[in-house]
Amino acid sequence: MRRRTLIGGLGTAVIALPARAFAQKLEMPVIGLLSPFTRTETEPWHQAFRQGLRDLGWTEGANARLEYRYADGRSERLPALAAELVALKPDILVVSVTPDAHAALEATKTIPIVMASPGDPVATGLIASLARPGGNVTGLTQISTDLAAKRLQLLKEIAPGISRVAVLWNPPDRISALTWREIQGPAQQLGLTLQSLEVSDADRLDAVFVEAIAAHNHALIALPTPLFVVNAKRIADFALVNRLPSVFHLPEFVQAGGLLSYGPDRADLFRRAAAYVDKILKGAKPGDLPVEQPTKFQLVVNIKTARALGLAIPSTFLARADEVIE
Repeated sequence: MRRRTLIGGLGTAVIALPARAFAQKLEMPVIGLLSPFTRTETEPWHQAFRQGLRDLGWTEGANARLEYRYADGRSERLPALAAELVALKPDILVVSVTPDAHAALEATKTIPIVMASPGDPVATGLIASLARPGGNVTGLTQISTDLAAKRLQLLKEIAPGISRVAVLWNPPDRISALTWREIQGPAQQLGLTLQSLEVSDADRLDAVFVEAIAAHNHALIALPTPLFVVNAKRIADFALVNRLPSVFHLPEFVQAGGLLSYGPDRADLFRRAAAYVDKILKGAKPGDLPVEQPTKFQLVVNIKTARALGLAIPSTFLARADEVIE
Protein backbone atom coordinates (compact mmCIF):
# COMPACT_ATOMS: atom_id res chain seq x y z
CA MET A 1 0.00 0.00 0.00
CA ARG A 2 2.86 2.29 0.89
CA ARG A 3 4.56 1.44 -2.42
CA ARG A 4 1.39 2.21 -4.31
CA THR A 5 1.05 5.53 -2.48
CA LEU A 6 4.66 6.41 -3.19
CA ILE A 7 4.27 5.65 -6.89
CA GLY A 8 1.07 7.67 -6.97
CA GLY A 9 2.82 10.59 -5.30
CA LEU A 10 5.66 10.47 -7.80
CA GLY A 11 3.20 10.42 -10.64
CA THR A 12 1.48 13.50 -9.30
CA ALA A 13 4.85 15.25 -8.97
CA VAL A 14 5.83 14.39 -12.54
CA ILE A 15 2.54 15.75 -13.83
CA ALA A 16 2.70 18.85 -11.63
CA LEU A 17 6.19 19.90 -12.69
CA PRO A 18 5.41 20.46 -16.39
CA ALA A 19 2.08 22.04 -15.46
CA ARG A 20 3.84 24.49 -13.17
CA ALA A 21 6.45 25.23 -15.86
CA PHE A 22 3.65 25.78 -18.37
CA ALA A 23 1.92 28.19 -15.99
CA GLN A 24 5.17 30.10 -15.51
CA LYS A 25 5.61 30.34 -19.28
CA LEU A 26 2.10 31.73 -19.63
CA GLU A 27 2.82 34.26 -16.88
CA MET A 28 6.10 35.56 -18.32
CA PRO A 29 6.02 39.36 -18.66
CA VAL A 30 5.17 40.85 -22.02
CA ILE A 31 7.24 43.81 -23.20
CA GLY A 32 5.95 45.75 -26.20
CA LEU A 33 8.52 47.62 -28.30
CA LEU A 34 7.30 50.41 -30.57
CA SER A 35 9.53 52.10 -33.15
CA PRO A 36 8.91 54.75 -35.82
CA PHE A 37 11.85 53.34 -37.80
CA THR A 38 12.27 50.17 -39.86
CA ARG A 39 13.22 46.84 -38.29
CA THR A 40 16.68 47.04 -39.89
CA GLU A 41 17.40 50.53 -38.52
CA THR A 42 16.10 49.69 -35.06
CA GLU A 43 17.73 46.27 -34.69
CA PRO A 44 21.16 47.48 -33.39
CA TRP A 45 19.37 49.44 -30.66
CA HIS A 46 16.99 46.59 -29.81
CA GLN A 47 19.96 44.25 -29.70
CA ALA A 48 21.55 46.49 -27.06
CA PHE A 49 18.25 46.53 -25.16
CA ARG A 50 18.01 42.73 -25.18
CA GLN A 51 21.62 42.51 -23.96
CA GLY A 52 20.73 44.89 -21.14
CA LEU A 53 17.81 42.63 -20.23
CA ARG A 54 20.02 39.53 -20.26
CA ASP A 55 22.51 41.26 -17.96
CA LEU A 56 19.63 41.67 -15.51
CA GLY A 57 18.37 38.10 -15.83
CA TRP A 58 15.67 38.53 -18.50
CA THR A 59 15.96 36.50 -21.70
CA GLU A 60 13.59 36.81 -24.64
CA GLY A 61 11.61 33.61 -25.09
CA ALA A 62 12.79 32.11 -21.79
CA ASN A 63 11.31 34.35 -19.10
CA ALA A 64 10.19 37.40 -21.10
CA ARG A 65 8.10 37.83 -24.22
CA LEU A 66 8.92 40.73 -26.54
CA GLU A 67 6.45 42.06 -29.11
CA TYR A 68 7.76 44.40 -31.84
CA ARG A 69 5.98 46.96 -34.00
CA TYR A 70 7.69 49.21 -36.61
CA ALA A 71 6.23 52.22 -38.45
CA ASP A 72 8.91 52.18 -41.19
CA GLY A 73 9.34 55.95 -41.07
CA ARG A 74 5.61 56.64 -41.41
CA SER A 75 4.69 58.33 -38.15
CA GLU A 76 1.01 58.35 -39.09
CA ARG A 77 1.02 54.58 -38.50
CA LEU A 78 2.17 54.90 -34.89
CA PRO A 79 -1.28 55.34 -33.22
CA ALA A 80 -2.58 52.11 -34.77
CA LEU A 81 0.60 50.22 -33.91
CA ALA A 82 0.48 51.51 -30.34
CA ALA A 83 -3.14 50.39 -30.08
CA GLU A 84 -2.13 46.93 -31.32
CA LEU A 85 0.46 46.63 -28.59
CA VAL A 86 -1.89 47.90 -25.88
CA ALA A 87 -4.48 45.31 -26.97
CA LEU A 88 -1.94 42.61 -26.08
CA LYS A 89 -2.04 43.88 -22.47
CA PRO A 90 1.75 44.11 -22.09
CA ASP A 91 3.39 44.71 -18.73
CA ILE A 92 5.52 47.51 -20.19
CA LEU A 93 5.86 49.48 -23.43
CA VAL A 94 9.34 50.53 -24.61
CA VAL A 95 9.52 53.42 -27.09
CA SER A 96 12.40 54.76 -29.13
CA VAL A 97 12.01 58.51 -29.67
CA THR A 98 9.45 61.28 -29.31
CA PRO A 99 6.77 60.43 -31.94
CA ASP A 100 6.29 56.84 -30.76
CA ALA A 101 6.41 57.95 -27.12
CA HIS A 102 3.46 60.27 -27.73
CA ALA A 103 1.58 57.57 -29.65
CA ALA A 104 2.06 55.17 -26.74
CA LEU A 105 0.98 57.76 -24.16
CA GLU A 106 -2.13 58.55 -26.18
CA ALA A 107 -2.93 54.82 -26.32
CA THR A 108 -2.60 54.19 -22.56
CA LYS A 109 -2.37 56.14 -19.32
CA THR A 110 -1.94 53.01 -17.18
CA ILE A 111 0.62 50.69 -18.80
CA PRO A 112 4.17 51.76 -17.85
CA ILE A 113 6.08 53.36 -20.74
CA VAL A 114 9.88 53.37 -20.83
CA MET A 115 11.50 55.91 -23.18
CA ALA A 116 14.89 55.02 -24.65
CA SER A 117 16.03 58.11 -26.57
CA PRO A 118 13.43 60.84 -27.07
CA GLY A 119 14.27 64.51 -27.34
CA ASP A 120 13.27 66.88 -24.54
CA PRO A 121 10.38 64.98 -22.86
CA VAL A 122 9.45 67.91 -20.63
CA ALA A 123 9.18 70.49 -23.43
CA THR A 124 7.15 68.05 -25.55
CA GLY A 125 4.72 67.23 -22.74
CA LEU A 126 5.63 63.60 -22.11
CA ILE A 127 6.57 64.09 -18.44
CA ALA A 128 6.28 66.73 -15.73
CA SER A 129 10.00 66.92 -14.96
CA LEU A 130 13.16 64.83 -15.25
CA ALA A 131 13.39 64.34 -11.49
CA ARG A 132 9.71 63.50 -11.01
CA PRO A 133 8.18 62.40 -14.31
CA GLY A 134 4.83 61.42 -12.76
CA GLY A 135 2.17 59.44 -14.62
CA ASN A 136 3.12 56.25 -16.45
CA VAL A 137 6.20 57.46 -18.38
CA THR A 138 9.89 57.32 -17.45
CA GLY A 139 13.22 56.30 -18.99
CA LEU A 140 15.94 58.29 -20.71
CA THR A 141 16.29 61.34 -22.94
CA GLN A 142 18.84 62.24 -25.60
CA ILE A 143 18.39 66.02 -25.02
CA SER A 144 18.62 66.48 -28.80
CA THR A 145 17.58 70.14 -28.97
CA ASP A 146 20.59 71.25 -26.88
CA LEU A 147 22.90 69.29 -29.17
CA ALA A 148 21.79 70.93 -32.42
CA ALA A 149 23.86 74.04 -31.62
CA LYS A 150 26.88 71.83 -31.01
CA ARG A 151 26.41 70.20 -34.43
CA LEU A 152 26.37 73.61 -36.12
CA GLN A 153 29.53 74.53 -34.26
CA LEU A 154 31.25 71.33 -35.41
CA LEU A 155 30.12 71.95 -38.99
CA LYS A 156 31.54 75.49 -38.90
CA GLU A 157 34.78 74.17 -37.40
CA ILE A 158 35.26 71.55 -40.10
CA ALA A 159 34.13 73.88 -42.92
CA PRO A 160 34.97 77.42 -41.73
CA GLY A 161 34.07 79.05 -45.05
CA ILE A 162 30.33 78.28 -44.88
CA SER A 163 27.77 81.02 -44.27
CA ARG A 164 24.48 79.60 -45.64
CA VAL A 165 23.10 76.32 -44.34
CA ALA A 166 20.12 74.36 -45.67
CA VAL A 167 18.09 72.98 -42.75
CA LEU A 168 15.85 69.97 -43.32
CA TRP A 169 13.18 69.73 -40.65
CA ASN A 170 9.77 68.13 -40.17
CA PRO A 171 7.13 70.55 -38.73
CA PRO A 172 4.69 67.87 -37.42
CA ASP A 173 7.53 66.24 -35.47
CA ARG A 174 7.66 67.95 -32.05
CA ILE A 175 11.41 67.59 -31.56
CA SER A 176 12.22 68.60 -35.12
CA ALA A 177 10.09 71.74 -34.73
CA LEU A 178 11.53 72.52 -31.29
CA THR A 179 15.07 72.09 -32.59
CA TRP A 180 14.39 74.43 -35.52
CA ARG A 181 13.36 77.16 -33.09
CA GLU A 182 16.28 76.56 -30.75
CA ILE A 183 19.06 76.73 -33.36
CA GLN A 184 18.20 80.26 -34.50
CA GLY A 185 20.26 81.95 -31.80
CA PRO A 186 23.35 79.71 -32.09
CA ALA A 187 23.30 80.05 -35.88
CA GLN A 188 23.31 83.84 -35.61
CA GLN A 189 26.23 83.71 -33.17
CA LEU A 190 28.17 81.55 -35.64
CA GLY A 191 27.41 83.93 -38.51
CA LEU A 192 25.25 81.39 -40.31
CA THR A 193 22.11 82.10 -42.35
CA LEU A 194 19.65 79.21 -42.19
CA GLN A 195 17.29 78.24 -45.01
CA SER A 196 14.15 76.52 -43.72
CA LEU A 197 13.31 73.43 -45.79
CA GLU A 198 10.14 71.83 -44.44
CA VAL A 199 9.70 68.13 -45.18
CA SER A 200 6.80 66.15 -43.71
CA ASP A 201 6.70 63.51 -46.43
CA ALA A 202 9.45 61.67 -48.29
CA ASP A 203 7.83 62.60 -51.60
CA ARG A 204 8.79 66.22 -50.96
CA LEU A 205 12.51 65.56 -50.63
CA ASP A 206 13.33 66.00 -54.32
CA ALA A 207 11.58 69.39 -54.46
CA VAL A 208 13.38 70.51 -51.30
CA PHE A 209 16.71 69.46 -52.75
CA VAL A 210 16.06 71.71 -55.76
CA GLU A 211 15.23 74.60 -53.39
CA ALA A 212 18.45 74.03 -51.45
CA ILE A 213 20.60 74.23 -54.59
CA ALA A 214 18.74 77.26 -55.96
CA ALA A 215 19.44 79.12 -52.70
CA HIS A 216 23.20 78.55 -53.11
CA ASN A 217 23.65 76.96 -49.69
CA HIS A 218 27.14 75.99 -48.53
CA ALA A 219 26.19 73.16 -46.17
CA LEU A 220 23.31 71.03 -44.89
CA ILE A 221 21.96 69.90 -41.54
CA ALA A 222 19.05 67.48 -41.05
CA LEU A 223 17.22 67.90 -37.74
CA PRO A 224 16.14 64.77 -35.83
CA THR A 225 13.04 63.00 -37.14
CA PRO A 226 12.37 59.36 -38.10
CA LEU A 227 11.45 60.47 -41.63
CA PHE A 228 15.05 61.49 -42.32
CA VAL A 229 16.56 58.41 -40.69
CA VAL A 230 14.74 56.07 -43.07
CA ASN A 231 15.91 58.30 -45.95
CA ALA A 232 19.48 58.69 -44.67
CA LYS A 233 21.15 57.38 -47.84
CA ARG A 234 19.07 59.62 -50.06
CA ILE A 235 19.90 62.73 -48.03
CA ALA A 236 23.60 61.88 -47.67
CA ASP A 237 23.88 61.22 -51.42
CA PHE A 238 22.29 64.58 -52.22
CA ALA A 239 24.73 66.42 -49.96
CA LEU A 240 27.74 64.61 -51.40
CA VAL A 241 26.78 64.98 -55.06
CA ASN A 242 26.18 68.70 -54.57
CA ARG A 243 29.36 69.15 -52.50
CA LEU A 244 27.58 70.25 -49.33
CA PRO A 245 29.31 69.51 -46.02
CA SER A 246 26.62 67.86 -43.87
CA VAL A 247 26.03 67.16 -40.19
CA PHE A 248 23.55 64.79 -38.55
CA HIS A 249 22.50 63.38 -35.18
CA LEU A 250 23.16 59.68 -35.93
CA PRO A 251 26.21 57.77 -37.24
CA GLU A 252 23.96 55.98 -39.74
CA PHE A 253 23.95 59.14 -41.89
CA VAL A 254 27.75 59.23 -41.90
CA GLN A 255 27.94 55.54 -42.73
CA ALA A 256 25.67 56.35 -45.69
CA GLY A 257 28.09 59.04 -46.93
CA GLY A 258 27.33 62.10 -44.79
CA LEU A 259 30.26 64.15 -43.50
CA LEU A 260 29.85 64.02 -39.73
CA SER A 261 27.49 63.26 -36.87
CA TYR A 262 27.41 64.09 -33.20
CA GLY A 263 25.03 62.85 -30.56
CA PRO A 264 24.35 60.42 -27.73
CA ASP A 265 25.27 56.76 -28.17
CA ARG A 266 21.76 55.49 -28.85
CA ALA A 267 22.66 51.82 -28.33
CA ASP A 268 23.89 52.71 -24.85
CA LEU A 269 20.60 54.48 -24.09
CA PHE A 270 18.64 51.40 -25.13
CA ARG A 271 20.89 49.18 -23.00
CA ARG A 272 20.23 51.45 -20.02
CA ALA A 273 16.47 51.38 -20.72
CA ALA A 274 16.53 47.71 -19.76
CA ALA A 275 17.28 48.73 -16.15
CA TYR A 276 14.00 50.68 -16.03
CA VAL A 277 12.11 47.67 -17.35
CA ASP A 278 13.74 45.49 -14.69
CA LYS A 279 12.82 47.90 -11.88
CA ILE A 280 9.21 48.24 -13.05
CA LEU A 281 8.78 44.47 -13.41
CA LYS A 282 9.99 44.21 -9.82
CA GLY A 283 7.37 46.66 -8.57
CA ALA A 284 8.70 50.18 -9.08
CA LYS A 285 6.28 52.85 -10.29
CA PRO A 286 7.38 54.65 -13.49
CA GLY A 287 6.34 58.05 -12.20
CA ASP A 288 8.76 57.68 -9.28
CA LEU A 289 11.81 56.85 -11.41
CA PRO A 290 13.80 59.95 -12.49
CA VAL A 291 14.52 60.32 -16.20
CA GLU A 292 18.24 60.02 -16.95
CA GLN A 293 20.36 61.79 -19.57
CA PRO A 294 23.10 60.46 -21.86
CA THR A 295 26.57 59.75 -20.52
CA LYS A 296 28.16 58.60 -23.79
CA PHE A 297 28.40 60.75 -26.94
CA GLN A 298 29.74 59.89 -30.38
CA LEU A 299 31.54 62.11 -32.89
CA VAL A 300 31.77 60.28 -36.21
CA VAL A 301 33.62 61.63 -39.28
CA ASN A 302 33.68 60.29 -42.83
CA ILE A 303 37.16 61.00 -44.21
CA LYS A 304 36.27 59.68 -47.66
CA THR A 305 33.45 62.21 -47.91
CA ALA A 306 35.71 65.00 -46.61
CA ARG A 307 38.23 64.29 -49.37
CA ALA A 308 35.46 64.27 -52.00
CA LEU A 309 34.36 67.69 -50.72
CA GLY A 310 37.91 69.02 -50.77
CA LEU A 311 38.00 69.49 -47.00
CA ALA A 312 41.20 68.95 -45.02
CA ILE A 313 40.15 67.73 -41.58
CA PRO A 314 42.57 68.98 -38.87
CA SER A 315 44.35 66.20 -37.00
CA THR A 316 43.16 67.73 -33.73
CA PHE A 317 39.55 67.32 -34.91
CA LEU A 318 40.12 63.70 -35.93
CA ALA A 319 41.73 63.01 -32.55
CA ARG A 320 38.43 63.94 -30.89
CA ALA A 321 36.40 61.60 -33.11
CA ASP A 322 35.07 58.35 -31.68
CA GLU A 323 34.96 56.81 -35.14
CA VAL A 324 36.62 57.78 -38.42
CA ILE A 325 35.20 56.19 -41.56
CA GLU A 326 37.80 55.77 -44.28
